[in-house]
Amino acid sequence: MEERGLDFDFSAAKHVEKLDEKGKKLPEGMMFVDFVLEEDEQLIMLEIKDPSCKAKGGDFKAEVALQKQRDEFIKELPKDTWIAQKLTPKARDSYTYLHLMERDTKPIIYVLLIGSENLSPLDPALLAAFKDRLLTRLRQEADHPWIRRYVDDCLVLTENTWPLAFPQYPLTRIY
Repeated sequence: MEERGLDFDFSAAKHVEKLDEKGKKLPEGMMFVDFVLEEDEQLIMLEIKDPSCKAKGGDFKAEVALQKQRDEFIKELPKDTWIAQKLTPKARDSYTYLHLMERDTKPIIYVLLIGSENLSPLDPALLAAFKDRLLTRLRQEADHPWIRRYVDDCLVLTENTWPLAFPQYPLTRIY
């Protein structure tokens, strides 16, 4: 399965679904993660952010726009805005969808994969801090923490660390 220039082999998963698939009728006003993978013991909600993707066909204007997105991504990574406005709502809405479809019967891991091929090396300490801030936000968005923890843990991975966490799901960059 492909997402933003990254090709995944999810054949080892029990079931995989592309939640945010274009053309698929979904509830309005909700944001979804890219994929949900079902394994024997857990569900993985996978969100992919790939500022390293390249413009198809070498389109100069598109490549300039992508470079601007890369610069913005690096600038936003240390902040909580992206966590609060994009990542947490996608996790919560995806969980709500799974819950309402009675598919939340296993522990859920939220995984953010950052395509990092065209980025300067991301500091592991920055990614660890980002992961901690994301998990904290997933567990408490308002004055009080959620009573029901809908995400058991989260991971923030790059293309280089993906194979360490998920060797059963090979990843290849296609453009």
